[in-house]
Amino acid sequence: MTERIVVVGAALLDAGRLLAARRSAPAELAGRWELPGGKVETGERPEDALVRELREELGVETEAVERVPGEWPLRSPYVLQVWTARLCPGSAAPRPLQDHDDLRWLTPDELWDVAWLDQDVAAVREIETLAVLPGWA
Repeated sequence: MTERIVVVGAALLDAGRLLAARRSAPAELAGRWELPGGKVETGERPEDALVRELREELGVETEAVERVPGEWPLRSPYVLQVWTARLCPGSAAPRPLQDHDDLRWLTPDELWDVAWLDQDVAAVREIETLAVLPGWA
């Protein structure tokens, strides 16, 4: 069996909104939106990888809250797992530091206003069904 490499994505929630990040690289993904995150390193817990990746990519201090049910295949051998997360008190505002050129806080009504990466669509649908934000059905 092929080894699976877990990529964690963050459903970063704040004030009733979900953070979306627009890819600037690689070229084939540029301009599409994703849940920020990255690869889990050997020996690292997914929750810890999520906190580390958000610090590196967005310059924020966060806390992983809970795993979103399910996982979604990416290009083999990668698989996407998503965690809800929140900003820690006193954290800086998110800003694109690497791999992204824009960020948007989306309300429940704006969730589908961005062109999500194909692999993130199913995860975003699952987040939507969790009704984790005020005002979400």
